[in-house]
Amino acid sequence: MRIHTTRRLLGAIAAVATLTLTATACGSDASDTGAGDSGPKDVDAALEKGGKITVWAWEPTLKKVAEDFEKKYPKVDVELVNAGTGDKQYTALQNAIAAGSGAPDVAQIEYYALGQFTIGKAVADLSPYGAQKYGTSFTGGPWNAVTEDKAIYALPMDSGPMALFYNKKVFDKHGIKVPTTWDEYVEAARALHKADPKIFITNDTGDAGATTSMIWQAGGRPYQSDGTDVTIDFGDEGTQKYAATWQKLLDEKLVAPVSSWSDAWYKGLADGSIATLSIGAWMPANFTSGVASASGDWRVAPLPQWAKGDKVSAENGGSSLAVPKAAKNKELAYAFTEYATTGAGASARVAAGAFPATRADLESKAFLDTEFPYFGGQQANQIFAESARDVGADWSYLPFQVYANSIFNDTVGKAYVSPTKLSDGLKAWQDASVKYGKDQGFTVNK
Repeated sequence: MRIHTTRRLLGAIAAVATLTLTATACGSDASDTGAGDSGPKDVDAALEKGGKITVWAWEPTLKKVAEDFEKKYPKVDVELVNAGTGDKQYTALQNAIAAGSGAPDVAQIEYYALGQFTIGKAVADLSPYGAQKYGTSFTGGPWNAVTEDKAIYALPMDSGPMALFYNKKVFDKHGIKVPTTWDEYVEAARALHKADPKIFITNDTGDAGATTSMIWQAGGRPYQSDGTDVTIDFGDEGTQKYAATWQKLLDEKLVAPVSSWSDAWYKGLADGSIATLSIGAWMPANFTSGVASASGDWRVAPLPQWAKGDKVSAENGGSSLAVPKAAKNKELAYAFTEYATTGAGASARVAAGAFPATRADLESKAFLDTEFPYFGGQQANQIFAESARDVGADWSYLPFQVYANSIFNDTVGKAYVSPTKLSDGLKAWQDASVKYGKDQGFTVNK
């Protein structure tokens, strides 16, 4: 196995979604996998024959998976390439597809970005390779993200069911109860900041992924897609419920004006001035590596609910593995994708710190009983697993979500740095996304 990093001159992210409809116009039928359509593909024969596949991914646990796969199938050579993370890789992938050369056999694609590749028929339907047998193997949120009608465009690699991470030391010091509803969360924010003006309930400078996850949990469904017909509507009840509650925190200056993943953010998590995070279940490794000095201070709780007694969650982050239509060896590509996302491959990734999308791993006693020394020995996976079961499975992203997210700070972001209200910022985001979609040839309703 060879691992290396490639650097490419990347076009503007707007070009990514532009290529989407171009690919749709000249692409083949959605049922075409590029390997013939006479029946189930002979993956076993491909493994016996062997060959080389190239995998574009930035996720570190895939290194061990690739090594194990090569040991199991010694005739197969896996070249693992980091072509950039997130947007950078998507642009490089679209450029390779448009050029007709240079595309990998397997590509890591986050759930929010998958739509721009499926609408452009740039990734293969994995159903003919046997992927349909995994319909009950993955949790609802990730499986919904990779399927459309009867087509399966990727296999879930991991997931990010949300939970509330809170600084128990800070909460205990000031006698604050862990909030179970978002109304209680606002009250806790007020109480903490009053007790110590240096303490904020959380940080927020505007983040598209965090915002859409919160809307998702609130019951908002602002995006609907049916091929090139899309609807964008941030006026729905769930979205407005989120906006009204979060506006209170912004108006009362109860959130730290600190960007996530910055040095100031890590410092705030370490010293307790940022007291909670509502984020995906993949976060523990980042606490351990980036906030080591606060080990023992933090705990995990279920995400606060919008109505007392409810049990509703959402996803925050997560990726899939897809096989581009331009892949040269789709049978081997599918074999690796299947191995990396199910069975031994998935378990190996979980052991290395990834958070699973597979029900078997989420329900295993070893997983559920795992104690986290960082969280005072808490069996936090039990909370994460319950959150995964409670994710609303009917969420949709736009087929040009990558572009929409890129203009978030120019629209919604103004609510964090000016008198603009969050609801007005969301309306501006809606209008800008509608205009862009229409300009690219989509039929857009609002």
